[in-house]
Parts: sequence; C-alpha cells; structure tokens
Amino acid sequence: MTAEIVNPATGLVTYRHELLDSAQIEQRLAAAAAGFPLWSARSLQERGAILRAIAAQLRHRRTDIQLAMTSEMGKLKVEALAEIEKCAQACEFYADHAADYLKPQLIDTEAQRSYVRYEPIGCVFAVMPWNFPIWQVFRFLAPAFMAGNVALLKHASNVPQCADLILAVCRDGGLPEGVFDVLHIDNDQAAEVLRDRRIKAVTLTGSERAGRSIAANAGDQLKKCVMELGGSDAFVVLEDADLGKTVAAAVKSRFDNSGQTCIAAKRFIVVDAIADAFVEQFVAAAAERVYGDPQDEQTTLAPMARADLRDELHKQVQASVAKGATLLLGGEPVAGTHAGYPATILDNVGPGMPAYEEELFGPAAAIVRVRDDAEALRVANDTSFGLGGSVWSGDVVRAEAIAKRLECGAAFVNAIVKSDPRLPFGGTKRSGFGRELADHGIHEFMNIKSVYVA
Repeated sequence: MTAEIVNPATGLVTYRHELLDSAQIEQRLAAAAAGFPLWSARSLQERGAILRAIAAQLRHRRTDIQLAMTSEMGKLKVEALAEIEKCAQACEFYADHAADYLKPQLIDTEAQRSYVRYEPIGCVFAVMPWNFPIWQVFRFLAPAFMAGNVALLKHASNVPQCADLILAVCRDGGLPEGVFDVLHIDNDQAAEVLRDRRIKAVTLTGSERAGRSIAANAGDQLKKCVMELGGSDAFVVLEDADLGKTVAAAVKSRFDNSGQTCIAAKRFIVVDAIADAFVEQFVAAAAERVYGDPQDEQTTLAPMARADLRDELHKQVQASVAKGATLLLGGEPVAGTHAGYPATILDNVGPGMPAYEEELFGPAAAIVRVRDDAEALRVANDTSFGLGGSVWSGDVVRAEAIAKRLECGAAFVNAIVKSDPRLPFGGTKRSGFGRELADHGIHEFMNIKSVYVA
C-alpha cells in the first residue's frame, strides 16, 4: 500500500512511501528479539557512549531533520531546530544520569543482604504522534536505550521521513542492528505487532481514542503500557499576577506549535478583578502572531498539521460561539490556505461548550472568568483531563497552594508547563497513566526485582 504525505503549508503531495508487508514486519521483530540479549549485556558506559554519539548526529543532521519536520507537519523552522537540540540534550542527560537511576537500592532487612535491582524487559513497541515528531520519540528512546531495552517505532502516518531520519541518526551514532527500527504500518498491523509475544510492553503518546484501543489490546495480552494522552491544561491567573509576564507566557503556551501541544495552556481561568486587563493585552499580543510559510523565519504562526484537523477545530470554535462564547480574535480559516487557522480567542466560555468540555488542539484559546481563588480551582479541576496546569500570581505561596490542589500530573507556578528530562512527565484522569522522563520514566519499562540473601 502506498501512502502520500501532504505538505500542510502548500497542500501538495511531497512524499510517497510503501507500508511494510508481513514478511518485513517479521524480519524486524526477529531482529529485535536477537538484538536484545546483546544490547542488554553491554555496560552502561558503552550504551552511554553510543547515546552521546547519537546526540552528535542529531546536531550534525539538524538541517535535514528540520526540513522534514516542516514539510511533513508544518512546524516552524525555529521551533523544529529547538526540538532537535532538546533531543540531543536528553540523550546526553540519560548518558550522564542512568547509572545513578539504575544502581541497586539497598534495603535494610534481617537478611545478610537485600536489595532492589533494575533489569531491562526486552522489546518495547512505541506508538508516537506527529506534533513533536522528534522529541516525543527521543524522550522514550533515550531512557529505553540506557535501560538496555530495544524498541520498535510506529510513528504517525504523516511523518514517515522524520521516523526514517531518527533511525538514520541512531545507526550513524553506532547503535547496533536489532536495537531499534521503524515500522511503517497501519493501525491494524500495529495491533498485530502488539500482540506478538516478542513485544513486552507498549508506550503511546496520542489521542484518547488511540489510548483506549491500545491499552485494551495491551491489557488483553497482560503487557505493561504507558499512555500519554490529551490535555486541556488550566492557566489560572490571579489578580496579583504580573500581567506583562503572564500575557507573554499565555501567548507562547497557547500558540507555539500552532497550538498543537498536549501540555499547551488551553483554558485561561482568570479572576474577575484582572480579567478585562488580561483579555485586552492577551488579544493584542496574540494578534501579532504572523501566519505564513513555516520555513520563513518571520512567520510566528504555523499552519496546522492537516486540513481535517483545522476543520475539526473550526467546528469546535463555531459550536462554542453558537452556545454563547464571545469571539474576540480570529475564528475563520486563513483564506487561500490548505490548513491555516489564525490565532483565535474565545471569551465568556462556560460549561456545555466544546471550548470548555473538549480539548482544542490548535491555535484557539478559551477564557473562563471566575470570582475568586476557590472558583478558579473548581473550574480548573472541572475537566476530564489531567495532564498539566499552571498558576500565575505575585504571591508564590498562594499560587503554590492552588497548584498543589490541581488534579494533574504537572503543576507549574509562574512558568509554562513543559517536559523536562529531570522531572517525571505524565497525566491523570483521561490524560493517561504512567510516567516518562527522570528516574520514574526509565523504571517504567524495567523489571524491578527484589533480591534477598539469607
């Protein structure tokens, strides 16, 4: 079967590739099974040296990778280059810190010696999304490689060249055959791969729909899974917030990557005392985002990744306005474009509207006005999602007290929610389960073994 890739900025088919057949899938599964014992037997020092070499290759091939990201999913050039550098740094981070994360943990018991050790589990199947086509993969790969696991990647169908370039930099960095490979397959083939006995676990970053399907499949096979799904992060603004800093952060968090970020601020929950001033400055700053060619460094708002995603976002905006939301900015597809949507802001958003109840995965912000701290916290938690959230205030103690009560996997005070190799990353409720990054992430796909010597 031939797949066609459409450049979201132009609407033109720029790449075609063939999906793998059953024999090709089998060859990669067999190679992974054969590669695991050899790779896991290597020392942490050897694995770390290869990871550092992969980091060097990422930097060496950053132009090729950036061009693929921009042509396949529309990412701005500057954002793509920053993402590549973040991946290189993650490789170096795990090369530096894995030994500490994986050292045996001594436990004081009545035994002569008792401890916990961490052992790799085998081949992990990774199903990754298009919105951060390099970072989402490397935030899993870097700890997986250092843990001694091997991996097979099913990347999103619209970023095949990104997947192939990830494989190329890994191979050029000295990663042996069988440790990592790419599967260009459809969803039905992916389900079969997950059921294969040589796959020991699965990690998914993607939609709730995909998460339900893959988690059910993994559960049926009694295989470990980590699910990082959607989010509708609260951005809580209290009346003593520094408006200049807060508005700048709000615009960056909502409109970077054309708003296609699971941990982007999506619901702006603002107390009445400061709401009018915040909204005025927020609209003015968002209006400065310039839509255009993502390869042009003057462009500050990229196209959405696909036309159907743009159309779905527009339906959510229209339905919210029909139910009473006030459209302050944008709200119509960019004329004459394949997948362009402008910076859009909805005010007076409330329950029952898509902008309140659903994830807006694109450059559209929802403003919810509240009376006080208590109502802000209630509204922030009035969602089925629980990925991240932030609180903005001149009183850090006050803001932290609210942040600690946010029902989410990551709560930030006076800072944008972000993923950081030093901190565990993941969500609660319908945003998924399990953790990536830090020591928690590397332990997710390991056998945590207790050893007791009498």
